[in-house]
Amino acid sequence: MNLLRFTTAGSVDDGKSTLIGRLLFDSKSVFIDQMEAVEKSSQRKGLERIDFSLLTDGLKDEREQGITIDVAYRYFATPARKFIIADTPGHIQYTRNMVTGASTADAALILVDARHGVVEQTRRHSFLAGLLGIPNIMVCINKMDLVDFSEEAYQAIVETYASVQAAAGLQHVAFIPISALLGDNVVDPSPHMPWYAGPTLLRHLETLEVARPETDRDFRFPVQTVIRPHSDDYHDFRGYAGRVASGQIRVGDLVTVQPSGLQSQVHQILLGDTALTEAKTGQSVVITLKDDVDISRGDTLVAGTAPRLESTPQATLCWLDNQAQRPGAKYIIRQGSADARAMISQVDGILDIQALEFQAPEGVLSTNSISQVQLKITKPLVMDAYRQNRITGSFILVDETSGATVAAGMLD
Repeated sequence: MNLLRFTTAGSVDDGKSTLIGRLLFDSKSVFIDQMEAVEKSSQRKGLERIDFSLLTDGLKDEREQGITIDVAYRYFATPARKFIIADTPGHIQYTRNMVTGASTADAALILVDARHGVVEQTRRHSFLAGLLGIPNIMVCINKMDLVDFSEEAYQAIVETYASVQAAAGLQHVAFIPISALLGDNVVDPSPHMPWYAGPTLLRHLETLEVARPETDRDFRFPVQTVIRPHSDDYHDFRGYAGRVASGQIRVGDLVTVQPSGLQSQVHQILLGDTALTEAKTGQSVVITLKDDVDISRGDTLVAGTAPRLESTPQATLCWLDNQAQRPGAKYIIRQGSADARAMISQVDGILDIQALEFQAPEGVLSTNSISQVQLKITKPLVMDAYRQNRITGSFILVDETSGATVAAGMLD
């Protein structure tokens, strides 16, 4: 059974939590006692129907305000596939939470209120989905029951979204008209929209083809730690522990240590006490080499196309901190297992959310700003373009004084 990770996004009150709750309920992924508690809560609120959003809004403030604040991860399965959902907030002040939830997603589900159409947060979240390289987008046009299931209202949103799709660089977009409240086209086909011939949302999720290019990408292995037991049994053992970020490696393959450029052959691949002949993307293993090479935490074992060694990289930043950028401030850049001191030497542009273009900066970076910047780093880091490798192409900036994470970045 394969796995699909997808994130939800959209403007506040577009019905994300209700939709996820409906998916969980209709796919029979809710325990009886949990459903009974939701029914009682709905009755206490004086509602005529079950409030499915109560299945996902876990924080006290979320339940009281009827909004999503934190990223909530939900799990369910059907006979066809397993799913991990990142239910992310819609409010603009929680855009950074959406970045967190979308960073590992295979697909993004963007909700649009059929009454309001494409709004600012729709544009912002769509652009972020493009920046984060999410390959599959589902635009669910929700609350169709409030526009009398009108095909004209649906088509108007599809046409308006075309310009957003082009500006955000989204490749594969599917449009699905739904009513999360009533369940139309969520799991079962809607009798109210005979004009729609496409799949239901769940059917689309079950059949969505997800590219898993683990084996056809260049091998990248950021070293987390060096293992030296110094015991009688393993006196000369020197192993390099980490997680395969991309590609695959076999015993006997030639690897290069970056940034030093030294080369050696793979002698062993160990998973605990088990010797493997190969390791693939996502596996945490220990690799030993045939030669004694000076390797430490922060180095990267690579094969295939050489990565970039960057000390002044250009990148796209999402500013996460509540405090605005302080020009000249010093940061710690953390990329893979490597750390270095860094500063933002230049801001080239800040995203205009209406035009979906980067404009000349008129001030400093503030919370949720999306910008193009140039960094200055004290030592070269091993990097790939983000669209080639999400692990070696991404980083965070940490304030050197407070230790707070202030920005998440992607190498251009």
